[in-house]
Amino acid sequence: MTNGAPATVAESLDTTEFRDVEARLRERFPDALVDVERAHGEIDFTVRAGDLLAVARFLRDEPGLEFIHLADLTAIDRSALPAQQRTRPGSQERFASIYQLYSIAQRRRIRLTAPAEGNDDKPTVPSLHPLWKAAFCMEREAYDLVGVHYEGHPDLRRILLPWDWVGHPLRKDQPLGGQDVPFSMIWNDPDFATLGQQVLDPAPVQAPLPKGVDARQHVMLNLGPHHPATHGVLRVAVELEGERVISAHPDTGYLHSGFEKQGEHVRYKDFVPYTDRMDYTSAMANNLGYCLAVEKLLDVEIPPRAQAIRVIVAELQRIAAHLVWIATHVLDASGTGMSLLMYALREREMIQDIFEMISGARLTYSYVRIGGVWRDTPPAFITKVEEFLEIFAERLKQYERMLTKSVALRKRLEGVGMLSREDALSLGATGPLLRGSGVYYDLRKLAPYSGYERYDFDVPISDRCDSYGRYQIRVEEMRQSLRIVRQALEDVKASEGQPWKSNDRKVALPPRSELDTSMEALIHHFKLVTEGLRPPAGEVYFGHENPKGELGYYIVSDGSAKPYRLRVRGPSFVNIYATNTMASGQYLADLVVIIGSIDIVLGEVDR
Repeated sequence: MTNGAPATVAESLDTTEFRDVEARLRERFPDALVDVERAHGEIDFTVRAGDLLAVARFLRDEPGLEFIHLADLTAIDRSALPAQQRTRPGSQERFASIYQLYSIAQRRRIRLTAPAEGNDDKPTVPSLHPLWKAAFCMEREAYDLVGVHYEGHPDLRRILLPWDWVGHPLRKDQPLGGQDVPFSMIWNDPDFATLGQQVLDPAPVQAPLPKGVDARQHVMLNLGPHHPATHGVLRVAVELEGERVISAHPDTGYLHSGFEKQGEHVRYKDFVPYTDRMDYTSAMANNLGYCLAVEKLLDVEIPPRAQAIRVIVAELQRIAAHLVWIATHVLDASGTGMSLLMYALREREMIQDIFEMISGARLTYSYVRIGGVWRDTPPAFITKVEEFLEIFAERLKQYERMLTKSVALRKRLEGVGMLSREDALSLGATGPLLRGSGVYYDLRKLAPYSGYERYDFDVPISDRCDSYGRYQIRVEEMRQSLRIVRQALEDVKASEGQPWKSNDRKVALPPRSELDTSMEALIHHFKLVTEGLRPPAGEVYFGHENPKGELGYYIVSDGSAKPYRLRVRGPSFVNIYATNTMASGQYLADLVVIIGSIDIVLGEVDR
């Protein structure tokens, strides 16, 4: 394992406004570009659907461009957008497919928009699966939720909703839905007539098998969805020849909660609690990523003290999430790691105590808010964090003495779940899964946010490409998080008494003291509480380094108090579809270790 770059690496700013990318595209594909739009430091190239595959291949392979990472892929129904937002070329089509491409070498991101061709029953764009394997799961999700068809996709079918579901919920003509919950004070109410009775047909419905499996020659085994080693309600359809895995296909959606649809029906500030409930081991980080995306749309400045507090809670959350991972992963791998489970949860409780001190909660915090944080840190915060830093540095050494040279653990992890650099990039893997394959990709370094560029820390990477390398990376990441927290804590000490949320009264609530003396503050307070904030019309994508990888939010605003489109790019969702590549040729027993080494939370996978 090595540290991938000097500790002071910061993002190289694109001062050309992507003029070089635009010029090379226009030179190579003079008729393909329909429109180019620049806003919020981003660029959007609208490309004809027929030219999409050729343009994407050029952007990926051309020296000097090298947009090798398909960070996100989604779709949008623009039928309900205001007329003034559908005047640009290429914006008249109802459906469009949206792509976020990142160049690791150049440290810059671009967006491609491909208006879908065809009628509303079958809007169609070409599949990018020939270029990126990540398109396999992302295109299936866009088809499932929006109904865009990807021509050439190897197995285009639903991925989150039941296979026999009718309709596509993220289309604007689909209602929010939901069921009324009956409430009555009397037992003879008709709502209780079927209480305790089977009201649905109990006969099981067999979902179609994935394409390519041979159920006649091989055994098909369902691992999950009710199996502790799948870390939630995940079903994996495993094709076996004896004890050897031929293929392993994740079947997601058992916990689908409709967060993106719900996000289009609540005000911006009211979506923060939903982010807590996706990856519930990383709630603070989820809060942060969403708030950063909305703040990018608002173009609002966050005070230095609020940024330092955000960094501290994000890094403490990274440690807490990795503690849950290491505790459960050792149990998965050996079944004898109960002592480590107790130790890791003991240290996590210290972090939970700190979070409870500042937010009043121990799991779903909603502490990071648009414009800053919920409230300033109490006097005991610094003391408690310093105590944790001192204790955990020694405890981490104990973990390593127990595990790093453990013969039992190394036999279960070494050489298991191999994922090459090329496959990791093609599959869209991020976080420790990608860095464990030797790729230097950490958004805290490549695209710093919240002041990370001021802090001295290393990004561990490994060229082992196996489960043991991912273990090493997560242990070292906890050590690097301690370094970051120490430095950010000094910034908190130095900024005592300074603002901890934005002074923009159209974004953050004014202080209580102002309400008694300022009518303007009272009006701002009233409008924010009753109406919510209103970002300008536009679209942004913001990705940040969640403990499990890149957590991205793509937001389209129509100028109202609610997002027009709110897309969540979850790292667990994308990473879990690397399972088939990692498990092929391995033993069935290794599949448990492979899933654990990815580190997933099904609340974020299914959203």
